[in-house]
This record gives sequence, C-alpha cells and structure tokens, in this order.
Amino acid sequence: MPAPRKYPDELCERAVREVRSTGRPVAHVARDLGIHKEALRSWVRQAEADAGERDDRLSSSELDELKQLRKENAELRRANEILKAASVFFAQEIDRPRTRPSR
Repeated sequence: MPAPRKYPDELCERAVREVRSTGRPVAHVARDLGIHKEALRSWVRQAEADAGERDDRLSSSELDELKQLRKENAELRRANEILKAASVFFAQEIDRPRTRPSR
C-alpha cells in the first residue's frame, strides 16, 4: 500500500504550473505555497520529463509501465519456481520403483 500523499494533486499541479509559467525560482514559489522546496523541485522535474523536455528521467507513463512490468516479472518468477518444484516432485514419482502389493 503506498504512503499517503502529503500534498493534494491540485496543489502540486498549481505549483508546477506557476513555476513553469512565471519562471520564478522554485524556492520562492514553494515558500509562498507552503510546500517543501525539494518536493516542488521534484514535481517540476517530473513535469518536464512528462513533457519530453528532460532525458534524465522517465516519464510518468514509462514509470507506470516499468512498475507493471516488474510486478508481472515477479509473478512469472514465482510461477516458474512452482513449476520447477512440481517437475522435480513428479520426476521423483516416475523414477520410484513400482512394487506389487503383497497378498
């Protein structure tokens, strides 16, 4: 379960929009809106990545895809381990000599 968000989405969007449209320093906008300046700086960088203006970060859609692929990969690894264990079990059953029950 993800951690609760400290700031509402509307505030994040408004702060990023203000930094990008006015060109004011991040620290000044953050102080005016009561936001931690590093949180705002991170939001601005992510908005720039989403707009294709930055190459050093993944966009939000790429991050979502990466998260989904990692989850799918983990599920496939678990399934693979189960299948390996099952094949070992059945291979041992096949190799076991059959004895006739005594009467």
